[in-house]
Amino acid sequence: MDPHPPSRRPGRAVALLAGLLLVVPALITTCRLLDTDGITPVPQLLSFLPWLTVPAGLGLLLAAVARHRGLALVAVVVLAATAWSSLPYTTWTTIGHGLPVARVRVLAANVEFGQATDALIATVRRERPGLVYVSECDRACGRALTTAFAAELPHYASVEADGSVGSVLLSAHPLRDWRMIPATMGMPGATAEIAGRSVRVQLAHPMPPVPGQVDVWKRELGRIEDFAALRTGPTLIAGDFNASQDHAAFRAILEEGRLRDAAWAVRKSRAATWPAEGPVPPYVQIDHVLVSDEFSVDDVRFLDLDGTDHRAVLADLDLRGDR
Repeated sequence: MDPHPPSRRPGRAVALLAGLLLVVPALITTCRLLDTDGITPVPQLLSFLPWLTVPAGLGLLLAAVARHRGLALVAVVVLAATAWSSLPYTTWTTIGHGLPVARVRVLAANVEFGQATDALIATVRRERPGLVYVSECDRACGRALTTAFAAELPHYASVEADGSVGSVLLSAHPLRDWRMIPATMGMPGATAEIAGRSVRVQLAHPMPPVPGQVDVWKRELGRIEDFAALRTGPTLIAGDFNASQDHAAFRAILEEGRLRDAAWAVRKSRAATWPAEGPVPPYVQIDHVLVSDEFSVDDVRFLDLDGTDHRAVLADLDLRGDR
């Protein structure tokens, strides 16, 4: 006699499918709760964390259809943990309460090997930012930007190189103490003089966490974290971090520097910036403007640029005085 009646086999198959659907959400959510980026494929899948509520929810539905109480309970726990882990992340910093001394408009853009240079020039002319952080700006891109804005943004710190290595930080404010965070791709920085205050400005562009490069990605994000930890005054770090709020290495930067993500401050921390071209719609925010507590955030917008797979981030900030 068949110990498994045919009428029960569909239920077992549905339960098995439900269990398979829960594996990835359970694994990735566990890593998120343990504050670790793990190894491949965890860093890559962490970028999908909010979207993992979909297979977790479907797993719960199928467990209910299969009438498997134990599996349904597990599914409820996984779904709840995934949803909770997807809530916007923030650091508990003290927001400056001094009077505003200057309005600072910041634009951060990855122009994908310089391909979106013309689109960026048009955007800068329209939006008139005072600080522009440009990643993947090759030599031709750098020359085009410094020439086009020689009057409006005459000060700059740059890494002149080809492909994705090149980068430039343009400023309407005088720059001094130029320095660079060591990395595979250019990450220049300097100190800007804004309304009589010294503001540390730093471009971020670590390696992406592709398989085989996760250790490099962690190491370069760690160097940005070290820089943030040393800050003693107003600080702005912006660019393509190749990391979202769901990555422990990114959250460490916020915590060590007591920084806030400007997008979180205006409840836009889940606005996706990548990939902005191709068949897949944007699903993760990896482009950020990070601010110290000497700044208050008025608004953040995300702008499409023709020629690049990133959306640009435009942040309106107020630099506040000591009193």
